[in-house]
Amino acid sequence: MLDGQERRIRVLLADEQALFREAVRSALEGEPDLAVVAEARDGLQAVAEAERTRPDVALLDAGLPNCDGIRAAELIRDRVPGCRVLVLSTSEDQRLLVNALEAGASGFLSKASPLTDLIDAARTLFRGELVVPPPMLGGLLTRLIGRRREQDDALRTLARLTRREREVLGLLTHGVDNDGIAQHLVISPQTARTHVQNVLGKLGVHSRLEAAAFVTRGGLLDDLLEPQRLSSLG
Repeated sequence: MLDGQERRIRVLLADEQALFREAVRSALEGEPDLAVVAEARDGLQAVAEAERTRPDVALLDAGLPNCDGIRAAELIRDRVPGCRVLVLSTSEDQRLLVNALEAGASGFLSKASPLTDLIDAARTLFRGELVVPPPMLGGLLTRLIGRRREQDDALRTLARLTRREREVLGLLTHGVDNDGIAQHLVISPQTARTHVQNVLGKLGVHSRLEAAAFVTRGGLLDDLLEPQRLSSLG
């Protein structure tokens, strides 16, 4: 059977302010089932400490210097898959909440919340559950529904493209110029230019950058080119 020390939830705490870290650490370590195994004052250090200590839960300030908390959350989830991330913010910002969840965070909490909420959040994340402040749930659902509608609209637009035009759009999104598109698809540069213009027209955009933004914003890249064809662009 595991002893008490091994059963404790291992926590990484990352915040630029030493006084905040000290207050949170004191609160967490006052609990028998929680242990702060590492601290960090910026995003890069947080990622490095997460890789070194392999914590169960990481508490990251959204405004970390040298790699903000959102990017740090994404890196930690990629490099330490077993670590659940809670992003802390100075305000209940809906956009920040969505960005945090999309980066792989499992929770979001205002730094103005009582320390008891932070303690409960660490335990909730460790159980594999999501942490979102109740007042933010309505806005989160509204944003998610709106994004789904946008994606559905984007898919309908994408369906108007021919197979060749979808290939052109995929290449264009990866920054391939007209000559590169022509070479890759074994067509003439003039035909490539024509395809690009047709794609822009059907998407209702005026530039290659706007077309790329349309794809990335709608999460449509996987619908354009097969993985093995994408790898040939590297």
